[in-house]
Amino acid sequence: MTNSGGASGGEGADTPTPSQGIPQAPAPGSGEPGQPEHHAASPTPPPGWESPDTQATPPSGWQAPGPQAAPPSGWQAPSQPPPYGGPRYAPPQQRWSPHGLGKPGVIALRPLNIGDILDGAITAIRRHPLLILGVGAVVAVISAAIGFVLQKYQLGNIKGLASTVELGPAATQKELRDSLFGTLGDSVLVLVSSMLVSTFLLTATTGLMAAVMGRAALGREITFGIAWGELQPRLLPLLGVAAVYALVSTIGVLLCIIPGVVVWVFWALAAPALVLERGTFREAFARSVKLVRGAFWRVFGVLLLAEIIESIFESIIQLPFTFGSGVFGNLFTPGKVTVPDTGDLLLQSAGEIVGGTIAIPFVAVVTVIVYLDQRMRREGMDIELARAAGVQPPQAW
Repeated sequence: MTNSGGASGGEGADTPTPSQGIPQAPAPGSGEPGQPEHHAASPTPPPGWESPDTQATPPSGWQAPGPQAAPPSGWQAPSQPPPYGGPRYAPPQQRWSPHGLGKPGVIALRPLNIGDILDGAITAIRRHPLLILGVGAVVAVISAAIGFVLQKYQLGNIKGLASTVELGPAATQKELRDSLFGTLGDSVLVLVSSMLVSTFLLTATTGLMAAVMGRAALGREITFGIAWGELQPRLLPLLGVAAVYALVSTIGVLLCIIPGVVVWVFWALAAPALVLERGTFREAFARSVKLVRGAFWRVFGVLLLAEIIESIFESIIQLPFTFGSGVFGNLFTPGKVTVPDTGDLLLQSAGEIVGGTIAIPFVAVVTVIVYLDQRMRREGMDIELARAAGVQPPQAW
């Protein structure tokens, strides 16, 4: 800019400095400083600038050719950026993708819908198959082994019922009643025990998957050693959480289905809360209740859908093994009680291992993602995860 602003009589004190980024009043190149003074000092009202003797002057003085030309060049001058850093904050390429704050790992850092949650679980299994499916295989073997022992225990009463039925009319009513109730009692005992074991193992697996997903959500490397190192200090509290959760939810389902379902949903996030927040035993349950409160039906729907998918998948996988064990023989001989032998039970257990290797960790990972989603919705955890992943979230102006 020129120095003409400092030569305009006594008006130099009102002229802004160039550092303010505001153009000066005299135009560059207007060499008549008297005209702006004549107009500024003119005591006449509006008729003064319409008078004939100044008719040629007012347009140049009133519309100020200098200021008229100066604002576009001065206002947008590259050396003087506008307030708030204008061009530095404007580029749209700095904005965030439809994934919210990005997707550095297996889930997008934003509130998730059901499709995102299921996709995140599948993506986690695909990216870390050896770790996740390896853990699932170990848990499935333990579950199948316990189930085999329970079914083997029940096998004695089934054989007794079969021998009583084969007696036909020779069997007394008391023998039939005792045999029937004995078999039903053992079946209920086996069912309750299986529910306790499966819920306990699933909750413990969820805690381990929380350690895995805590790094997988950030796109970081994760191995069994790293996950175990993060889980080991919380192992005993995690087993306690799993035991209490399995016991209370199972008893609630037996007494009345509704209390069991309520406990199952409100405490479902206790295991990931314990591992990722490193809280205490009681704080884990309190955190789960706090995160689920107000979103009960949403959490219930997602967890129920995951359980249904698990059941369908396991049924499809176990179907060939079940046919091979001869369990469906009663469909063709309804008057005969088919008693499976040890080989049949082993074949069924093999089907449970194959199906559980994928199904068990799938449900566990879905539960952990639900926990992360609730925290992103309630507590802005997506911003914390973005910063931990090295992504700078946008700042409010």
